[in-house]
Amino acid sequence: MNPQLDLRDGPRDECGVFGVFAPESDVARLAYFALYALQHRGQESAGIAASDEGHIMTVRDLGLVSQVFDEEKLRALRGQMAVGHVRYSTTGSSAWENAQPVWRSDRRQVALAHNGNLINAVELHSELTDQGVQFRGTSDSEIIAALLSTHPAERIEDALAEVAPRLQGAFSTVVMTKDSVVAFRDGAGLRPLSLGMLGDRYCVASESCAFDIIGAELLREVQPGEMVSLGEGGIETRQIVESQRKAFCVFEHIYFARPDSILEGNRTQVSRRKMGEILWREAPVEADVVIAVPDSGNAAAAGYSKASGIARDDGLIKNRYVARTFIQPGQELRKHGLRMKFNPLREVVAGKRLVVVDDSIVRGNTTRQIVQMLRGAGATEIHMRISAPPIRHACHYGVDMSTTQEMVAHGRTVDEIAEELDCDSLAYLSLDGVYEAIRSTRETHCDACFSGDYPLERTDGANGKFALEELAVVRT
Repeated sequence: MNPQLDLRDGPRDECGVFGVFAPESDVARLAYFALYALQHRGQESAGIAASDEGHIMTVRDLGLVSQVFDEEKLRALRGQMAVGHVRYSTTGSSAWENAQPVWRSDRRQVALAHNGNLINAVELHSELTDQGVQFRGTSDSEIIAALLSTHPAERIEDALAEVAPRLQGAFSTVVMTKDSVVAFRDGAGLRPLSLGMLGDRYCVASESCAFDIIGAELLREVQPGEMVSLGEGGIETRQIVESQRKAFCVFEHIYFARPDSILEGNRTQVSRRKMGEILWREAPVEADVVIAVPDSGNAAAAGYSKASGIARDDGLIKNRYVARTFIQPGQELRKHGLRMKFNPLREVVAGKRLVVVDDSIVRGNTTRQIVQMLRGAGATEIHMRISAPPIRHACHYGVDMSTTQEMVAHGRTVDEIAEELDCDSLAYLSLDGVYEAIRSTRETHCDACFSGDYPLERTDGANGKFALEELAVVRT
């Protein structure tokens, strides 16, 4: 276990992917800035692979995008196309071997970046190992890369058409060969993936904010089960998995995506502000001031304040330069650890009845400490308002939300959670309120973390995060 202090109580971002075919451009630099825009989706590792006249070079390492890359490394990544990845581990540990893009050279060279989680990873891994295929790491992403790298089809597009139906789970993936960049998405479309245009060339990314930073235009989303191939001939699209039921992760709207991204035609900031407005309608309270838990609660707090007429102020100040740190604070500083990230303003909160707005609560540790800090700063009442329903179930599709037993809402009523967090009242946004805010319905989304209603078959038998590590131990 790493001796790291991670001050995030919320669900862990899963991953961010990017791919571009643009021979006239500095593709590595485009990938760098796109990953910079996607940094919120994963902070454990970053990597870029570029293909130059048949040779693929990959640079990847643990750390943030700005820590992994410098001018020298970017200049070394020459080529006509590139793929990039930022990672938070959802299958496999955060070891260097599991950093992406994954590179393999079996029958063909591939560099692959994957966002999601395979629920049949152990089965596929065992099948490939029995065939003599060797693995360097313990991520399900390398399984996809191995299936494509060893496939006998001449074209990667044909290999993918045969491989994709065998994959069960969530996968928004970009793979590069010496000829093309190919993006594909699972049949339910669980994780996001968008298609953009840069001049007369094309690119793909987990979120549209990556296009904004490089001057590309959002064209549309890659459809569930669709393959998009980018190469010298332009763009080729093909439906490779039949979509039985769309099940886009509704938590992308609530939490994961950047506020300036567009998901399913909705600007995320606008959706989250609407969630705050509906939250006031569903759970009003008499109070003096609305404050957000920054930055996650900012948009919903603005909506709650607007709908209620209660003034909004900045009662918690966030240190925006705190990333993951491996330095233990020491016993005398441990109880103040959260102040590395948040500090209350006594002048705003003292003597006030507060509405404190955030977008989610998972384990509850951070929320409990925030309540304690605000009481210590003189708040007379603290009313927590959460712009999502209670999280009661694990995600098996590429989001690390800790175990069900660790979740503060597991086995507790809302009143019991409020007592556990020591707040005067607690209210969550209803699931109907969420769908009203994003102008959609449950029929085309996954909300299993709230409802327990998993859209994919065999989810109950899904692999745990470290299943492939455990398999490796058994085999040795």
